[in-house]
Amino acid sequence: MEIERKWMVLGWPRGLRPVRTHIMDQGYLCVRPTVRIRREALEGGPTALVLCFKGAPDPTGLSRPEVETEISPELFAQLEALIGKPLIRKERRSYPLPEGLVLEVNEVDPGQPGGFFYAEVEFPTEQAARAWDPGSCGLGRYLALEVTGQPGASMGEYWEKTRG
Repeated sequence: MEIERKWMVLGWPRGLRPVRTHIMDQGYLCVRPTVRIRREALEGGPTALVLCFKGAPDPTGLSRPEVETEISPELFAQLEALIGKPLIRKERRSYPLPEGLVLEVNEVDPGQPGGFFYAEVEFPTEQAARAWDPGSCGLGRYLALEVTGQPGASMGEYWEKTRG
């Protein structure tokens, strides 16, 4: 189960140092339900090829079923060819937060006219997600525009608008 909150942001957070950076390429075989592939290259580390299935979100938009599995380079190439469209490029920087939480900030389609930034925080429970206040760790202004569960705010919907 994936439990997360999401915000639109205007760039990388100031005053925080990332602990990990990934360069990713992802594409969608299906948006409802979500079936996507992603190449995740950890800066200075390995590259993972992942096939992901996501179910429908709950009514609050906080949680939804998710299954991820690593796949072979051959299967990734076959699925990418089946998609037949340019994959979305993302840079993700991960920042540690108090209580073991992690702020993941993504730059989507860098340098492209429709490029943008968004941030996510994953939580262990829905109760923890609802209770968390970004201001408690100095991110109240940075995470001011929450889009959790809002129509049009998912990467799948971005895929449909830009690649569909």
